[in-house]
Amino acid sequence: MDTSSARQAIFDRIRKAQQRAAQPSQQERDAAYGYIAQHTQGPRPAMPADLTQRFREQALRMTDTIDEVERMADVPEAVARYLGEVGVGSNAVAWRTLDGLPWREAGVSVEFRRPVNEDLVGITGAFCAIAETGTLMLLSGPDTFSSASLLPETHVAIVPVSRIVAGMEDAFALARAERGELPRATNFISGPSRTGDIEQTIVLGAHGPYRVHVILVREG
Repeated sequence: MDTSSARQAIFDRIRKAQQRAAQPSQQERDAAYGYIAQHTQGPRPAMPADLTQRFREQALRMTDTIDEVERMADVPEAVARYLGEVGVGSNAVAWRTLDGLPWREAGVSVEFRRPVNEDLVGITGAFCAIAETGTLMLLSGPDTFSSASLLPETHVAIVPVSRIVAGMEDAFALARAERGELPRATNFISGPSRTGDIEQTIVLGAHGPYRVHVILVREG
């Protein structure tokens, strides 16, 4: 039994013990959303007016690298330049939502599929980015597979500056407003994967990519 099926089985047993229907009613959903809407938020740090600059600063602190382009159409050339700088070749896998960009013209060979062990570069978008912590929020889906940001050793994330929010509370509020419910997987990425388990020495790439490169798009 996979993780998703096991979780659903637990929820089913809880609902059965409570003598509820197998699926939540609309009334239950409305009550839950009403509670969330009325719940008072805790103290939050003040954020500057320039959320893009704040995100840049925090992402760099998390050991990301950052680039900026004017338009989405400029992204492939920025990716090609970055891949050349780090010397990982010009082959990548990417979300299907990025299929319409001029990758071939930029000299990047992209396959729009889930990665396998041999894939070194994964290119994704992001649902939004969080200025407070320099974090990316990624939502899974048929065309936005989580593995593209987790399996390859190099993760390139494309983020329109219009999708930068102040804090995590704003990210969840945006997800509820635009998606209603969170998908099967919601990933928060704050820099490359790292661990200090071995002799308290920080090692990058232990459980995921050891490079995270963010391309900010000023338009869109």
